[in-house]
Amino acid sequence: PAHKLEGAANWPIFNIDNMACSVAGITSDANVLTNELRLIAQRYLLQYQEPIPCEQLVTALCDIKQAYTQFGGKRPFGVSLLYMGWDKHYGFQLYQSDPSGNYGGWKATCIGNNSAAAVSMLKQDFKEGEMTLSSALALAVKVLNKTMDVSKLSAEKVEIATLTRENGKTRIKVLKQKEVEELIKKHEAEEAKAEKDKKEKEQKEKDK
Repeated sequence: PAHKLEGAANWPIFNIDNMACSVAGITSDANVLTNELRLIAQRYLLQYQEPIPCEQLVTALCDIKQAYTQFGGKRPFGVSLLYMGWDKHYGFQLYQSDPSGNYGGWKATCIGNNSAAAVSMLKQDFKEGEMTLSSALALAVKVLNKTMDVSKLSAEKVEIATLTRENGKTRIKVLKQKEVEELIKKHEAEEAKAEKDKKEKEQKEKDK
C-alpha cells in the first residue's frame, strides 16, 4: 500500500512496496497519482504474488500521465515524481517522470525549484562506484544547501529518506530531525574548513 513514511508527516514522500516516491508540484494531483500507484502495485501483487518491478510501475503511471496530455477538456497532471526502489531484475534504481509522462533512469537527479542547478552540481560531484551511503547523504545536504531558497539550511525544512537492502528486504527510512541536524552541522564544518584553507592559500600566494 501507499502511505506517507513514518516521520514524513508533512512531506510528499510515499512508500509503495519496494519503492519510495517523492513529488514536486500540485499536491491534489500528487494525491491522485500516488493513489494510482498504490492500485497498480496492489493489482500486480495480487496477480503475481510478488512486488511489481520498479520500471513497470513507473511506465504504468506515465501511461496515465501521458494520456491526460491528449484529451480535450482535461489538463495534464502538474506533478513531477522521483521514484527510488529495488527489484530482483536490476537492483537499486532511480527514475524521474515529468507532467508529460516522459520518464528516465538516473544515477542521481533532482526535481522542483532550482533543479537545474542541483542537477549540475550532482553531475560534477557524483562519483559512480565511489559513493557510499554516508557520502551520498553528505552530497544531498551540500546540494540542498546551495539550491534551496533559504538563507540557512535547517532540519525543519529538509526531509531525507534512504533506501537500503537488509536481510533480503528493502528498508526505507526517513532520517530523524536530529540525524539531519548532524548532517547539516558536518557540512557547515567542512565548508568552513574549505573556506579557511582557501584564504590561507590566497594569503600564501600574496606573500610570495
